[in-house]
Amino acid sequence: MAFFPRAFRVSALSLLLLSTTSLAGQSRPAARSKPPAVAAAAAPVPVDTSAWLYKGSDIAPDPEWSFGTLPNGLRFAVRKNGVPPGQVSVRVAMDVGSLHETDSERGFAHFIEHLSFRSSAYVPDGEAKRVWQRLGATFGSDSNAQTTPTQTLYKLDLPSATEAGLDESLHILSGMMAAPILSDASVGAERPIVLAERREQPGPQVKFQDALRETFFAGQRLAERSPIGTEKTLLAANGATIKAFHDRWYRPSRAVVIISGDMDPALFSRLIVKHFAGWQPIGPNPADPDFGKPDPTKPATATLVEPGLPSIVATAVLRPWQFNADTVIFNQRRMVDTVASRLVSRRLEQRARSGGSFLQASVSLNDEERSANGTFTTIVSVGDQWAAALKDVRAVAADAMATAPTQAEIDRELADYDTVLRTIVETSRVEAGGKQADDMAEALDIRETVTSPATSYEIFKDARAKKMFTPDTVLAATRRIFQGDATRAIVNTPTPETGVAAKLDAALKADVTGLAGKRRVQSSVDFASLPSLGTPGKVVSRSPMADIGVEQVTFANGVRLLVFANPSETGRVYVRTRFGGGYGALPADKSSPAWAADSALVASGVGKLDQGDLEQLSSGRRIGLDFGIDDDAFQFAAMTSPADYKDQLKLMAAKLAVPGWDPAPIARARAGAQAAQAGYGASPSGVLGRDLEGLLRDGDPRWTTPTPAQIGALTPKNFRQLWQPLLASGPIEVMVFGDVKTDEAIAAVADTFGAMKPRAVVAPPAPGVRFPAHVATPVIRTHDGPDTQAAAVIAWPTAGGVAEIRTSRQLDVLAQLFSDRLFERLRQESGASYSPSVQSQWPMGMTAGGRLVAIGQVSPDNVGMFFRLSREIAADLAKNPVSADELERTVKPMAQQLMRASTSSQFWLSQMGGGTLDPRRLAAVRSLGTDLMSATPAEIQALAARYLRPDTDWTLAVVPKDKVGAVTAK
Repeated sequence: MAFFPRAFRVSALSLLLLSTTSLAGQSRPAARSKPPAVAAAAAPVPVDTSAWLYKGSDIAPDPEWSFGTLPNGLRFAVRKNGVPPGQVSVRVAMDVGSLHETDSERGFAHFIEHLSFRSSAYVPDGEAKRVWQRLGATFGSDSNAQTTPTQTLYKLDLPSATEAGLDESLHILSGMMAAPILSDASVGAERPIVLAERREQPGPQVKFQDALRETFFAGQRLAERSPIGTEKTLLAANGATIKAFHDRWYRPSRAVVIISGDMDPALFSRLIVKHFAGWQPIGPNPADPDFGKPDPTKPATATLVEPGLPSIVATAVLRPWQFNADTVIFNQRRMVDTVASRLVSRRLEQRARSGGSFLQASVSLNDEERSANGTFTTIVSVGDQWAAALKDVRAVAADAMATAPTQAEIDRELADYDTVLRTIVETSRVEAGGKQADDMAEALDIRETVTSPATSYEIFKDARAKKMFTPDTVLAATRRIFQGDATRAIVNTPTPETGVAAKLDAALKADVTGLAGKRRVQSSVDFASLPSLGTPGKVVSRSPMADIGVEQVTFANGVRLLVFANPSETGRVYVRTRFGGGYGALPADKSSPAWAADSALVASGVGKLDQGDLEQLSSGRRIGLDFGIDDDAFQFAAMTSPADYKDQLKLMAAKLAVPGWDPAPIARARAGAQAAQAGYGASPSGVLGRDLEGLLRDGDPRWTTPTPAQIGALTPKNFRQLWQPLLASGPIEVMVFGDVKTDEAIAAVADTFGAMKPRAVVAPPAPGVRFPAHVATPVIRTHDGPDTQAAAVIAWPTAGGVAEIRTSRQLDVLAQLFSDRLFERLRQESGASYSPSVQSQWPMGMTAGGRLVAIGQVSPDNVGMFFRLSREIAADLAKNPVSADELERTVKPMAQQLMRASTSSQFWLSQMGGGTLDPRRLAAVRSLGTDLMSATPAEIQALAARYLRPDTDWTLAVVPKDKVGAVTAK
C-alpha cells in the first residue's frame, strides 16, 4: 500500500523565473520517423476502465487515479498532478528482470534497457536523447531506466510539457518497448558500455552483496541473478539471443504505462491508446519462472575477506514469499510487525551509543524480490569484535522475545509512526508527480496497491483504536519475525582470521543469557527542559523585498533573519541557521578535529540533555537537527512543520547557546572513522573520496581526510576546545522559509535567537584557498581493488564569490556542454567510460577556490585516452563557438531543472544564504534565470578560452598498484 497527493501553487520567487525560462518550454516538434512494423491501432479501441489495481483488495481506491486495460493486455494508470507545474512524469513498467533470465541470458534484461534507449524502429541511434533534450529533459535524470531482479522501469519526466511533446514522447517510448533495434551491430556497439558499467561498480560493496545474496538465497534464482550479468554472458550476447529474450518477455500484457502530470488525465489515456494499442506480442506467452523458496538444507553460514570493508555481520531469518491480497487487516498486522522491529532497532542504537562491541546495528523486515520474506540484521562491529557484537545483538533480540515491551515504549514508536503518516497527509498537496509515478511502479512490483494519504492514515488510526499495539501483541510479533524456515549469517573480516567459520557458528549458537544489559528507561523530557535563552529580543529593522516576497529582519542583539512565507509549501517549513565563519574559521595550517562534527556535534547534546533525551523531546513531532560546514558559515538545518517550527527554533538556539559535551558520541565518531579507513583504498572511488578534495585544495588541512593517527588523537577535550568557541562566536543568520506567517515567524525568532546574548560579528580574514599547480604528468594514487578499474581527473581553476555570479552560472552551462561531449566521445571510444561527469564548483563564500572538474572511471589502459579527449574538448570549446542547436539542447534542460527546483523553498535557501550579511547575494536572485538563458555561443567560447587553459590544468590518476607504469598523460 502506498499513497499520493494533489495540487500545487507557484511561489512568487518561482514566478520571478518564469519570464526568463519560458522559452525552455517551447520546442520545435521532432521529426517523427517511419512507424515500426507493428500492428496499427484500430479506432476506436475498447478500453476496460475498471480499477484493475484493486482487485482482491478492500482498501479504498484513490479516486485521483484512473485506470485502463487495452485489448492487447496492456494496463495503464493516469492522474493529474501539478508538482512541479507543467511537468508530466511517464513510467513504463515492464514485469521482467534478471530473475526471468536463463543461465546463458544473465544480464540480458539490463542489456535490453540500454538497447531500447539507443535506437528503435521509430528513432535512429541516439536520437531519442536529443529529442528529449530539445523538449527540456535532462539525460540521466529526466530520462533514464533501471533494471531489478523483477522489473525494468523506464522513466521520463517532461518539463513544461505540451500535447505535441507528450505525443512524440509516447511515440518514442512505444517503439522502445515494441521494436527496439536488436541487431548484431547494435548489440556490439552497446556491449562495451554495458561492460564499462559492470567494471565501474564499486568492488568491495559488490563483492559483499554478491556473497550475501549467494548465502541468503542459496538454491534460489536470486542467489545468482545480479541484473548486471556476467562478463561471459554479456560477451556471448548477439542480436538473435537478445531478441529472443525480448520477444519472450516484452509483451503488452506485462507492461503498465503510468502517467502523473499537469495535464488532463483524459489526454493521457487517449495518447496511451493511440501509441500502445497496436503493440502485439510475438510468440507464445511463457509462464513465470519459479523463483524458489528459502532452502533450509543449504549452508547456514559463509565468510568473506574483503579489506575494503570493516568487520560486518549480516543475518537473515527467511520465510517463503507469498502473494497476499493487499487488505486493510494485512497492512495493520504488518504495522504491528514493523513496530516490533523498530523497538529492537532502537534498543540496538541505544546500546551502540553507550559504547561496546558494535558501532551500528539494525533490524529490518523486507519482501525480497518475490523470493523470500525476511527479518534482516546488519551489524558493524568495533574493530575486530564481530563475534562479541553478534552475540550482543542476539542478546538484545532474545530479550525482546522474552519480555514484553512497556506500553510507553510502544507509544513512542507509534508517535513517530503517526508523525510520518500525518506529515504525508499534511504535505500531500505538494507531492511531486514523479514520486507518485515511481511509487505506483513500486507497488506493482511488490504486488500491492496505492491509496490516498488520508486512507493510509485512517488504517493506522483504526489499528490503534482496535488495540492492536499492546505489549502482548508486540511481543508476539517480535517472536514471529525472528522465526522462519531458514536462518543465514555471513561475516566479512578485513583481514584473514584463523577459524572464522567456526567462530561464526559458535557466536550464532552461544548462550546469550545476561548479555542484553539493562533496558534504558527514558525520563520524561519536554521543551521546558531546554536551557533558558532569556528575554525575547527586539526588532530594530524590517526590510521587505516585495518583488520576491522575502523580508529581512534585524534584532537588537545582531541576529539577522530572512523570512519567506511560501504558501505553496503546504505543511513544510525549512529552518536554517548560519553562524560563524565555516571553513574560513577553521585552522588552515594544521589538522583539527573538525571532521568529527558531522557525527558528534549534534549528538553531543544540549546542556544536560543527551541524544536520547533530544529524541524523546522530538518524539511524535517533525523536529530534527542537521549540521554542515559551508565556505563562510557553519549551519544547522531542519525541515519541520507549521505546528513545530517554533520549538525547532528553540532547539537550534539552545544548541548554540548552551551546547552539551557528552563524550560518548566522540568515541563513536572516532571508532566509525577508524572503521571507514579500510574502504578508502579498495576502489578508485574510495581513493577519490579520501584524497581528491584535499588535493584540489593543494593540501589545505581544512579539506583533507584525517589520517589514522589524527583519528586516534581525537578526544572529548580537543573536540570541545575547537568547537566551543566556534559555536559561541560569529554572526548569526536565521532563515525560515515555507508554510509560515511572516509576523509569527519573526516573533518566534525574537523568542529564541533574538533572546541570546550579543555575539562578536567581526572575524579575522579567512585564510586563502589554493588550487594546485599545473602538472606535466598526472599525480598518481593507487588502489587495492580490481585491476580493471581506474579513475582519471582533470581540473582547471576558476574563481569564486558573488561579484562574478553571472560567470559562475555560465560556467555551469560550459560544464554541461563539456559533460555531454565527453560522454559521447567516451561512448564512441569503445565504451571507455560509462558515467563520466563534468561539474563547475564555484564557492559563493570565497573569492577563490572554484574549479571545473571532469572525472571518469575508466580501465587503466584508457586513463591516457580520458586526458586526451578532455583536452581536445577543452581546446575545441575555446577555439570554436558551439552551434545554436547544441547550446539549446544544453540550456533548455538546465532552465527546466532550475524552474522545477525553484518551486521548493530549499532551493531559495541555498541561493539566499548569507544574504543578510552580503546584500549582493539577495540581488543576484533576480538575475538567476537571465544569466542562464542569455548565454551566447560567443560568451561560452570566451569562458572556455579564459579558464580551460592547457597551462593551468591539473590531473590525477587512480590506478591499481601494479599498473602505475602504464599510465601516461597523452
